[in-house]
Amino acid sequence: MTERPILLAAGGTGGHLFPAAALAQELSRRGIAVELATDERAEKYGVEFPARAIHRIPSATLAGRSPLAMARTFTRLGIGYFGALALLRRVKPRAVIGFGGYPTLPPIIAARTLGIPTAIHEQNAVMGRANRLLSRFADRIAVSFSPTKLLGEKAGAKARLTGTPVRDAVLAVRDVPYLPPEPAGRLLLLVFGGSQGAHFFSELIPAALAKLPLHIRTRLTLVQQAREEDLPALSAAFATSGIAAHLAAFFRDLPERVAVAHLVIARSGASTVAELMAIGRPALLVPLPHALDNDQLENATRLEQGGGGWCMRQADLTPERLASELEKLFTSPALLAEAAAKAKAMGERGAVTKLADLAEELCKDKG
Repeated sequence: MTERPILLAAGGTGGHLFPAAALAQELSRRGIAVELATDERAEKYGVEFPARAIHRIPSATLAGRSPLAMARTFTRLGIGYFGALALLRRVKPRAVIGFGGYPTLPPIIAARTLGIPTAIHEQNAVMGRANRLLSRFADRIAVSFSPTKLLGEKAGAKARLTGTPVRDAVLAVRDVPYLPPEPAGRLLLLVFGGSQGAHFFSELIPAALAKLPLHIRTRLTLVQQAREEDLPALSAAFATSGIAAHLAAFFRDLPERVAVAHLVIARSGASTVAELMAIGRPALLVPLPHALDNDQLENATRLEQGGGGWCMRQADLTPERLASELEKLFTSPALLAEAAAKAKAMGERGAVTKLADLAEELCKDKG
């Protein structure tokens, strides 16, 4: 591999780290070394991140508008900036590419200070706040949707549509065909929601499934990701309603489970939507309410407009309504198959290649 790496900067959540990991895997195949700058939240992902080295940069997310909260945030970001300057002088990366979240601010701004070429990638259908700020500093901007809301005119001039790259684990099941449920056959439902959705689904799903007709409940096999503390109550609820359920706090083989599901219920973070489109599976998406800039609502709406799924707002979602929607879908295999095909058609198959090409061009631009 080349001695000088490309440094990827990403907030410490799966939504930012997964597309960064996908790019790292592709760059490694091309013989380009990769290092990662992130924050302490990445611990549970960092062990598996395909990077030569992982660096923790002090950072903070703007959690409030009070003068004290803002002062704390910008103080920590300032500390992160000087830490990033020291890191970049030591690592000497060929380029720095950010994947959103406030932890990307110090490395990208420090790279700009040192004249290192930079790019940012926006996974959502609406430009995030950190990326909007960084768009004035970055040399290139990669976007996943066209159009991307809140992408200004100046930023749009240096933007390129790449799509959101997905991990190798997703690519491995991308060509598994969708098989709609057969009459009287098993119905496979997958539910996951991340840290901010799992508890809501743990309350909603048992109540909704209990209201399904007996002829559907007896055919149903549920796989649900839930918080550790919710698992005992969930298990008891499904035993009472007679539903076969496989429950866990985390599924390492989630892409494989998506590939065999007849229907997915999930939040609509950018990586979730990208992986559903890559594999081609129909989904009921419940956007995280009160999210900044309504990015999850925008993502879910785009998938619904393309015919690849259905967007349901959490405030409007009752057990009765969800049971009604599930009964309609599970008794309409042709409708599920059509949504699966349309979701697949919306996926960008060459996203990781396009983004890796952009990264290599970025390195060549300034030698």
